[in-house]
Amino acid sequence: MGKHIEQSTKDLVVASIKQDGLTVIEAADKFKVSTKAIYHWLSDLANNGHTSILEMNKIRRENQQLKEIIGMLMLDQEKTKKNR
Repeated sequence: MGKHIEQSTKDLVVASIKQDGLTVIEAADKFKVSTKAIYHWLSDLANNGHTSILEMNKIRRENQQLKEIIGMLMLDQEKTKKNR
């Protein structure tokens, strides 16, 4: 059986993923807990009516990528206008 992890540590790990945007692997390394345990905690939260933290972080990353693409397209459009 695995070692007991205090609730305060669990809360800190989940908060670092949710608020700071750490990946599960980064949080596991930082707090010296297994990724399996973290996924279990996140699953418990999602099953209790919370939005999945992993899904929210994925959406945030995708949103950032889209913003970068839009920025590049706008720069290209401005260059095209100047060359006319």
